[in-house]
Amino acid sequence: MTLPSLSLLLFAVLSSAAGQIMLKHGMKTAATAAERSGGSLAVRAATTPWVVLGLTVFAVSALAWMSTLARVPLSVAYPFNALGYLLIVLAGSTLLHERTSLWTWAGSLLVVIGLITVFAGQRHQ
Repeated sequence: MTLPSLSLLLFAVLSSAAGQIMLKHGMKTAATAAERSGGSLAVRAATTPWVVLGLTVFAVSALAWMSTLARVPLSVAYPFNALGYLLIVLAGSTLLHERTSLWTWAGSLLVVIGLITVFAGQRHQ
C-alpha cells in the first residue's frame, strides 16, 4: 500500500469516527432539548449544530472511503474500520463520559491486534 493510499484510508476512518462522535453528542443535546420543551426530536436534531456538523463530516468520510476503495483492496481497507471502533470507544469514554467495562477494553485490544496482523500481512505480500 502506498503512503497516499494509507493516508486516504486513515482520513476516511478517522473522519468517520469523528462524525459519529459529533452525531452522538448532537443527538444527546437534541434529545435533552426535546424532552425539556416537548418538541419533536427530529426537528431538534435537524437544527442542532453538532448533528449537522456530524452529518457533514460523515459525508466527507464516505467520499474518502469511496476513493479509498478505488485504490485499496477491500480485504485490506475494511479491517481498518477497527481503528475507528477503537477511537469511538475511547472518545465515548473520555469525551462523552460513557461507561466502559474491562471487557470492552479487552475486546478493543483484540480488535487492534487483528488490525496489526492484517497490516503486517499486507506488508509481507
